[in-house]
Amino acid sequence: MAKPITRNQIDLRQQVGQLLILGYDGLTVDNKLRASLATLQPSGVILFARNIEEPKQTWSLLRDSQSTTKIPMLLCVDLEGGTVDRLKKVIAPAPSVEQVFATGDRKLFRMHGNILGLEARALGFNTDFAPVFDLGFEASRNVLTSRTASADPQRVIQYTREFLRGLKAAKVLGCGKHFPGLGEANLDSHHSMPMVNKSWKKMWAEDLLPYRELRSQIPFVMVAHASYPEITKNNLPASLSRKWMQDILRKKIGYNGLIISDDLEMGGVLSTGGIEEVAVETLRAGADMFLVCHNQELVWRAYEAVVREAESDRKFAAHVAQAAARVLSFKKRSSELRGFAAEPKAKVVEKLKKIVSQFSRVVSDVDSADRTVSAKGRKR
Repeated sequence: MAKPITRNQIDLRQQVGQLLILGYDGLTVDNKLRASLATLQPSGVILFARNIEEPKQTWSLLRDSQSTTKIPMLLCVDLEGGTVDRLKKVIAPAPSVEQVFATGDRKLFRMHGNILGLEARALGFNTDFAPVFDLGFEASRNVLTSRTASADPQRVIQYTREFLRGLKAAKVLGCGKHFPGLGEANLDSHHSMPMVNKSWKKMWAEDLLPYRELRSQIPFVMVAHASYPEITKNNLPASLSRKWMQDILRKKIGYNGLIISDDLEMGGVLSTGGIEEVAVETLRAGADMFLVCHNQELVWRAYEAVVREAESDRKFAAHVAQAAARVLSFKKRSSELRGFAAEPKAKVVEKLKKIVSQFSRVVSDVDSADRTVSAKGRKR
């Protein structure tokens, strides 16, 4: 016979739900998904290209997801422009970070964030896991491609600062990723765990500089599934590292926003243990939240593992409660989570298509003009 659910168990389950952002398949919230969302009460959902067919359908999917809980959800998307642009087929392709940065125009940097934010907001999203803070070193070129602005941290700061301001003006939350930096990682953490052999002195001066400078402007920091053995003296990924999240990001850098670990379904972290173990350990190490972006069985296994661990470990339960309180406080403060966007009318979508297309042309024209000037300079 099942034990009756006590008030504390209900509270704990609600707390654990606030630490979870999940992804799912499909274009609609069917009965099975509705029941799952209503039971889990997740902090948010993240959509991918597989969920996005057209603007009104996307808006309805987000609205129906939100309707399963009274607590405002983080309605998330990865929208950087270029290769990571979940809305390119339903609105229009936006230029990449590399293309926009090549213009050297800070107004265009801000416009990049603002236009992507306007797209996201119109379809119902309130959170964009962008911009990329990673430095554009040659080592990661094959993996990160056109997603980075520059190998110079000061220039990365120039771009990301303006991009975040543009997002904020569109009432969309942004995120710095992938902490502490994938610029010198030559493996894709979706499939295996990169190992970055870099000294503390160089990391502090280069990869960590954007986080240091912009710490008060970043709503979220997303932590990478990569290891930095020269700094931690072990092979644990940063997403499972107390040293990276608590000692460095919280204490040394002074970051007070939300820490979220990258998707726990990725090979880079699952190379260290099962989904149950990594879900518990990322929170124990200092994350406030974690992503499980696809497999519903893994979503449930991660969630239940965190509940079980909190029921048996008082110290861990205290961390779960503290993290949930931080998330709820953040949600209460964030104006981006108040209200829900109006259904996107055809006229609005057409206007957005024109804005994105015009922006792409401006970026391309500036870049072409710069190349022409540069070529003339070389001839002389």
